[in-house]
Parts: sequence; structure tokens; C-alpha cells
Amino acid sequence: MHTLICGSIAYDTIMVFPDYFKNHILPEQIHILNVAFLVPDMRREFGGCAGNIAYTLRMLEGSPLIMATVGEDYQPYAYRLEKLALSQKHIRRVPGTFTAQAFITTDLDDNQITAFHPGAMNHSHQNHVGDARDLVLGIISPDGREGMLQHAREFHEAGIPFVFDPGQGLPMFSGEELLRFVGMADYVTVNDYEAQLLQDRTGHKIETLAKLVKGLVVTLGAKGSIIYSDAQRVEISCVKAEAVVDPTGCGDAYRAGLLYGISLGMALPDAGRLASLLGALKIAHRGGQNHHFTRGEVAERFKREFGHRPW
Repeated sequence: MHTLICGSIAYDTIMVFPDYFKNHILPEQIHILNVAFLVPDMRREFGGCAGNIAYTLRMLEGSPLIMATVGEDYQPYAYRLEKLALSQKHIRRVPGTFTAQAFITTDLDDNQITAFHPGAMNHSHQNHVGDARDLVLGIISPDGREGMLQHAREFHEAGIPFVFDPGQGLPMFSGEELLRFVGMADYVTVNDYEAQLLQDRTGHKIETLAKLVKGLVVTLGAKGSIIYSDAQRVEISCVKAEAVVDPTGCGDAYRAGLLYGISLGMALPDAGRLASLLGALKIAHRGGQNHHFTRGEVAERFKREFGHRPW
């Protein structure tokens, strides 16, 4: 049985400016802004929420299926997924488009200037949940607006439990649409900023929204996460990382752990603890898909951290 991961496949181009933006952007001249930053350090990473989640879930020996739309420049990513033994059956190429891409420039204060091109992601509605078989669980992560709405309806109508993970796509939706998502979903995951925006848009407190689903998760970065489930509020501590290198993709690693725990029938707090552990393993590596572990290593680390084995 498979977990269907609806979301983005993307390339992340990350550049480092060896200075401070504040030294080059003059507040009094912001109305005629025209700056160029010399960036001697640059790297290109494989990313996108669907790609990152599937990468970590596969290392847990889960069975992820990626459902995404990509452009004519997809071949390097296709070769990578082939090497990782990740199915490409539900990845659709859209002629005349680029694969979604983020261009990120970071200065020495870790301030970031990002440009994001959605490209083929805007055609995600061309994929249908019904095209995938033997599904036990799904997730809707950031994707094209129309595709996210459509895939939620299709999961719900098919009776397939799914996680609603709006991420940076949350501002695209009205309060009424967000309530519709929550009403159809079995689980919701947001970070603390998104949780506040979700409350502002819907007019409902997180505690109220949590009553509409089996579980609602709010991640708090280095402060851990909070899980609302069965009328309880459980605080999940953040697992100490061996090194703090790059937070890119930590949220996706967390969601992979959550999905795997749910698919195994783990109690949601334990699924959250597994998710926290995977986020700590990821943050010690650059990019969203450069961390490595085995399922056995995760089980042993989980036991050391939480006093019992996860499976």
C-alpha cells in the first residue's frame, strides 16, 4: 500500500552573498532600487515539498508515490529519482514550461531574498488522485492552487485519509476555502506562523479547528511541536541535532516521519516524536535531500531519545 504525496518538484538555486544586504540597500532610495550582488558561492539542490517528503519516507522503507507536474528541464531530477528507486508514474511533464524553481540569495546575517517561479506547478490539476492505486494515506503539500483544491476533493470523495499541509501556499486561500480543506482532511500540519494565519483567515482558534480532524500539528522550529489529538494537547520536544547546518527541508522531513507513523498506526504523539527526530537528522545537512540514515538507525536513536522503540 502506498502514500500519495501531492506537491511540488522543484530545483533550488542557493547563492551566498559574502556581505550584508543592509550595506547595499539604502532605505531612502528604496523607490529606485537597482542592486546587483556578486555571489561567488552557488549550489543547486533537488527540492520541492513532494520530492523532499518522498526522499525521507523512502529511507524509512515507506512506499511513497509522488504526484507532481514538471517542465521540460526535468531530466536531471528524473535521473535522481530513478537512482533513488522512487516511482515517477504520477509525475506529469507539461510541455512549454519549466519545473518550479526557487532562486535564493543569502547574506552573512542569514537574511534571504528569494524569487520563486512556479512553472509547471500551476498545472498540477492535470493530475488526479484516482489515477493512483492501492493508497492507504495521502498528503496535500504546497502546489498549484487549483490542484490543491481538486486533490482534496478527490481524496475526500475516495475515502482516502489525508494530511492537509498548506505551507507557503496557505495565503492563496480564503477563510472559507481553508475551512473546507480542514473539513475534508483527517490531519492538518502548519508551522507557528501558518497557524496564526490559519486562525486569522478562518476566524477560529487552533483548538477549535483541531476538533474537526483526527490530529492537528503545529511545528515550532527549535522549540519542538504541539499536537492536538483526542481532545488533548501534547508538547513534543525538539531532538538535539548533531549540527545545525541548514533548516531547508526540515519541515518536509518532519512530515515524512508523521506520515510514516500514521501509516504504521502509531499513536499521533509518537508519530510526532519520530517526525521531530527526522527533522534533527536533516538539519545537520545542506539542502532537503542530502541526509542519510537507515530505518534501523532511526529506531535505535528513537529509543535513546524517548525510552522505547517506535516499531
